[in-house]
Amino acid sequence: MAWHEELLVGFDLETTGTDPRQSRIVTAAVTEVKAGEPVRHREWLADPGVPIPAEAVAIHGVSTERAAGQGRPAAEVVAEIADALRGYWAAGVPVVVYNAPFDLTLLDEELARYALPRLTAPGAPAGPVIDPLVIDRALDRYRRGKRTLEAACAVYGVVLDGAHEAGADALAAVRVARALALRFPEAGGADLWELQERQRTWYAVWAEDFQGWLRRKGQADAVVDPTWPMRAADATQ
Repeated sequence: MAWHEELLVGFDLETTGTDPRQSRIVTAAVTEVKAGEPVRHREWLADPGVPIPAEAVAIHGVSTERAAGQGRPAAEVVAEIADALRGYWAAGVPVVVYNAPFDLTLLDEELARYALPRLTAPGAPAGPVIDPLVIDRALDRYRRGKRTLEAACAVYGVVLDGAHEAGADALAAVRVARALALRFPEAGGADLWELQERQRTWYAVWAEDFQGWLRRKGQADAVVDPTWPMRAADATQ
């Protein structure tokens, strides 16, 4: 069967900020989905060990006090999430991540922060990964409007019940991925590793275009990292 008819795993993080090199995990979800319906679900609440900024609390609703009082040690949470993803990849099961370079890079940085093994071995690929944001931007390139998960759900007829709650976002990302596969044969008809390489190329093309746009708008030194699905490890660590 086509990849979108097989088991898919949605993955999402809610965090302390928007910089994947510096932000910490607050909540996480891994949801197994078959035929668009969840069949197994895991969630984590971590104590990130740092204050959660008010702007982040306004998005995901988890305060510093709640995370410290109810969350588990961050190192334990980070290790369990990474083990889960590695297990799916070892079995050839694709992990669906909306804007993968953010979530996967942040998780990888958290592993390094706690002196845990990186998400992948040196030189080994992270994957298979399905990134609905990358596919949507590449195959419906000229559509106007936002490209957030909420916006994609509206375009592809997916109900998002509880945006910025990790479990809801993980399930919605899988359902958007399935909708994209059905609408665009370039995605739905590809095998997983072929699609992995197409996404890598599509992301690099987008990054080059976006960097050029930023520079034309006056940000002369703007740099948009073209690597996908995960940034390279920070050499300073």
